[in-house]
Amino acid sequence: MSKLLLLSNSTNYQEKYMQWCKSIIAYFINGHSENILFVPYAAVGFSYQEYTDKVNDALRPVGVQVNNLDNFEDKREVISNASAIFVGGGNTFHLLKSLQDLNLVNAIQEAVTAGIPYAGWSAGSNIAGPTICTTNDMPIVQPSSFNALHLIPFQLNPHYTEAVLDNHGGETRKQRLEEYLVANQYSKVICLPEATYLEIEGDRITYKGSSHGKLLSKNEEQALIESTLII
Repeated sequence: MSKLLLLSNSTNYQEKYMQWCKSIIAYFINGHSENILFVPYAAVGFSYQEYTDKVNDALRPVGVQVNNLDNFEDKREVISNASAIFVGGGNTFHLLKSLQDLNLVNAIQEAVTAGIPYAGWSAGSNIAGPTICTTNDMPIVQPSSFNALHLIPFQLNPHYTEAVLDNHGGETRKQRLEEYLVANQYSKVICLPEATYLEIEGDRITYKGSSHGKLLSKNEEQALIESTLII
């Protein structure tokens, strides 16, 4: 039975890295902490080891340590033997292309389907959906396909906001997502504001967080509040 934790973000405004979510992560992987694998491929502009060290520094106070997937030669074997898989945020296009180039998409799908817990934040959450078409990121590289891990049956939009900049004439985030839904009329999008997340166990999907999220479809909008069960 699949078990996932999909966080909108890692850092809240004026907080330390992972301050808001480190206890949530530790609770999620309780009993699965002996061999946690970290997928660092969303990092751009700093090394994968630097990213891994940053995660370990943040999670050390809650007794969690991760291993850098990029350090292993047989990455598929390491994935299949992990006690949990963490996928960090950064650039979603770079993350997906790296997984595709390394032939790891199916390996992660199979591991999570087999019951290995999966925790992602930002880009790491976005790739849990069917595609990355609802990411906020710039396509700095070109994946072979937008198809992602498809661990959940709906799209995600982390960092969701309806804030509007003064004197800015561009589309809002919601308008962009509505365009996606016009072009993909059978899809649904769960919008995750900062400091919100999904807990998934099998077919049970629960929205959590202190602020309201949204479930968008082509002709419908549903508000999501703390402990909303999504069917």
